[in-house]
Amino acid sequence: MDTKLVRAFTKTCSDGYAQGWHERNGGNLSYRMTNAEVEEIRDLFNEEAEWREIGTDVPGLANEYFMVTGSGKYFRNVELDFEDNVAIIRVSEDGTKYKIVYGLVNGGRPTSELPTHLMNLEVLKKRDEGLRVVYHAHPGNTVALTFVLPLSDEIFTREIWEMMTECPVVFPQGIGVIEWMVPGGREIGVKTAKIMETRNVAVWYHHGIFVAGHDFDEAFGLMHTVEKAAEVLVKVKSMTNTKLNTIEPQGFRDIGKAFNVEIDEKYLYERRTYEIGEKPE
Repeated sequence: MDTKLVRAFTKTCSDGYAQGWHERNGGNLSYRMTNAEVEEIRDLFNEEAEWREIGTDVPGLANEYFMVTGSGKYFRNVELDFEDNVAIIRVSEDGTKYKIVYGLVNGGRPTSELPTHLMNLEVLKKRDEGLRVVYHAHPGNTVALTFVLPLSDEIFTREIWEMMTECPVVFPQGIGVIEWMVPGGREIGVKTAKIMETRNVAVWYHHGIFVAGHDFDEAFGLMHTVEKAAEVLVKVKSMTNTKLNTIEPQGFRDIGKAFNVEIDEKYLYERRTYEIGEKPE
């Protein structure tokens, strides 16, 4: 199958692997298909496939179709054999089951984090019909920061924002953080979906990042921006526990005004010089 959607989905998988974000079978990607995209390939679907339990209920996604990576599949292999590594699924009318109508031709199931993906896509749809992509990866610098930054939306966001001027423009709603939890179940899906009610970035401590976007470029670009800023912060913290220079709260307000984005004041607290990390002797 060769469609614009398949090419975009595949490119995102390949680009993420090239960044080093998808060791082994790490990470997953999902997309809520449009009616036009479904009709373009409907003749290829097996609507007689068996229904399977999702593990949660997503009535807001009833009868919709989703393109998702497979459980245990490697992102590096999607471009080599799309039909073996990716599935198109349909959600049941009551939102509790799904069936594989295309793909995973050699067996298997959609990503083990399917409940989280669908719960997030349901929340995102309510917030903005155009938000169709959920992307999960394991960027090393962001994960490293979860071992040294407090479990705080405000502090994590502010530290990342200060690393690159465009960060508050790219994700003005900030970053939500979640304590370490076993992935794949409903509980972590609920917490992530709560963040996605107002934001497009969630960080799972000691695990990775979830991002949302209107399309694959937006989602990938958001992930890339957070991780690049995290890389800068890791380098700064490896050199010093303090910052001689940084962007002050008024600077963020000025950025918001210049780029017509609303900057949440909760991230613009007046911080102490050594608020994060050990205070020097």
